[in-house]
Amino acid sequence: MKITEGALLLYAVTDRSFLNGRTLISQVECAIRGGATCIQLREKNLGYDEFLKEAVEMKELCRKYNIPLIINDNVDIAVKSGADGVHIGQNDMDIKTARKILGDDMIIGASARNVSIALRAEADGADYIGCGAVFGTDTKSDALTISPDILRDIAHAVSIPVVAIGGVKKSNITKLEKTGIAGAAIVSGIFAAEDIERECREIRSILNTVVE
Repeated sequence: MKITEGALLLYAVTDRSFLNGRTLISQVECAIRGGATCIQLREKNLGYDEFLKEAVEMKELCRKYNIPLIINDNVDIAVKSGADGVHIGQNDMDIKTARKILGDDMIIGASARNVSIALRAEADGADYIGCGAVFGTDTKSDALTISPDILRDIAHAVSIPVVAIGGVKKSNITKLEKTGIAGAAIVSGIFAAEDIERECREIRSILNTVVE
């Protein structure tokens, strides 16, 4: 399964710091019902066995709704859980090695914050680029912001889809107009909401007018 631009429109990235007594899988299902088109399971502090169990459950949920599940960083978890792909940061496994492990059919996303990194990621076999941080973000303390001009340059330099990430929420999405992105990857803008389903529905409505 390869990613399509439509599947990247509303890319929900999990963060269990926003659970507030809810389960992660119930939050994700609310996001999907509200219009999320792709789910990235991101777990920085979960043990391997727990992560794998959660990934398998999340894959079942995503299969039910026929949307892709991407695992953040962990290629092994992606393979063993039957996920659709993996997202690789600049300090993680290199894309060529990941492609050898995953084969041609699984999705590989790569992070890039300038044109040269994005072009190299595409040449190495990435299927889409996550580009940011486009706004300030509390979920990644080392994230540096990039300008809309750089985002636009990256989107026009590569032939694979580009997703904006980093502090994206309902109130600032329109600032991404005319940048050439395929969609937005959103963390707290979705999962910190009291009504996740409604928030996703409203965000997707705005994104439909932003994405060209």
